[in-house]
Amino acid sequence: MDIKGKVAIVTGASDGLGRQVSLKLAKEGVSLALVARSEEKLDLVEKEAEKLGSPKVVCYSCDIQDSEQIKKTVQKIEVDFNEVQILLNIAGIWQKLNLLEDIPEEEVDSVIDTDLVGMIHMTRLVLPILKRQKEAIILNDSSRSGVTAQPGQSVYTAAKWGVRGFTEVLKEDLKETNVKVAAIYQGGTNTELFNKAGEHFNQEKFIKPEDLADVIVYMLSRPSGIWLHDVRIEH
Repeated sequence: MDIKGKVAIVTGASDGLGRQVSLKLAKEGVSLALVARSEEKLDLVEKEAEKLGSPKVVCYSCDIQDSEQIKKTVQKIEVDFNEVQILLNIAGIWQKLNLLEDIPEEEVDSVIDTDLVGMIHMTRLVLPILKRQKEAIILNDSSRSGVTAQPGQSVYTAAKWGVRGFTEVLKEDLKETNVKVAAIYQGGTNTELFNKAGEHFNQEKFIKPEDLADVIVYMLSRPSGIWLHDVRIEH
């Protein structure tokens, strides 16, 4: 896709990978609908994206765990932009390493609702807009945990394997349409994801979010006859 002049929705856009992807897309001339909970952080990304050359940037404060908020946000995006060619489902949270019986009920619900259910609802609501475009892309951020079993990650892994299955079925459901679907499966990324959950790893050898963002922009901008539908990334 020639991404210049296209419109992209980026969830989790206020920091980490979502922020880096948004800024790199801004440099490529992409208009941005930035979605995250923090209005303050979104405003900072908006200002940076405008300086970098994005033709239009609009921020939407939305808790991806709340399906009603997602619905209202998508309705606003459709009014503001009329068209959307790219959906980047990046928003996600971490489940602190623990045995299943020691994971609090609210943490189980929060991780599943953010990392999987929210993605499903966002995609479900944006899909009719994408189908109206000549070409469109859905890219879901999973994780290495979406393809491998790692101890202490039962709930997070359940969500990320769910993302993988969701993505694979979408590919089948949409293969005769103009909407291409992909997922990325990356190793540990040097963001605040873990710290926010109270997990403190040595992240020196983790993937830099700006490097991972480069991979995503590369995927989006391949010629129309080429599609990287399943990309696995390690440091």
